[in-house]
Amino acid sequence: MDRARLAAAVAEMLRAMGEDPTRPDLARTPERVADLVAELCSGLAIDPRAYLEDALHEEHRELVVIRDVTVHSLCEHHLVPMVGVAHLAYLPNGRIAGFDRLIKVVDGYARRPQLQERLTRQVADAIDEMLHPAGVAVRLELEHLCMTIRGVRRPGSRVVTTAYRGVFRDDPAWRAEFHAALG
Repeated sequence: MDRARLAAAVAEMLRAMGEDPTRPDLARTPERVADLVAELCSGLAIDPRAYLEDALHEEHRELVVIRDVTVHSLCEHHLVPMVGVAHLAYLPNGRIAGFDRLIKVVDGYARRPQLQERLTRQVADAIDEMLHPAGVAVRLELEHLCMTIRGVRRPGSRVVTTAYRGVFRDDPAWRAEFHAALG
């Protein structure tokens, strides 16, 4: 991440807005924004699938659900936050992953400019590819600030996306069990 270049771009943006980026209250803003962007987009520098490389061999073959995982991402169309929760489930088939590892997969894909639909798919595909479970289900519920503070201005509106692999795609009973586990 080229922080100096990001800071210069922010200073130019402030000038384009009619502000003086050298005035005392704004003097450090370009560097602060560059640091913020580097943090919010840190997932660009990693392959989130790597968190699942050291999966454990375990014969647990019942549903595993992680609910209410906080998600922060950037809408790639407006570069404003989309925030909410992710719910993940998988049906192990001889391999399991640490719960923190699954959350890091979500975070790794979320910490980059994103589309919610792509983020949902990427998380499901990574779990499916790396753990080879009998099935994967992912549900994201995000509020897009591009819809709540501008445009249609509907605070509290959430977009829900899902991705199903394996038994969750093929068998409505497994999808129902996943959604029942979400409460």
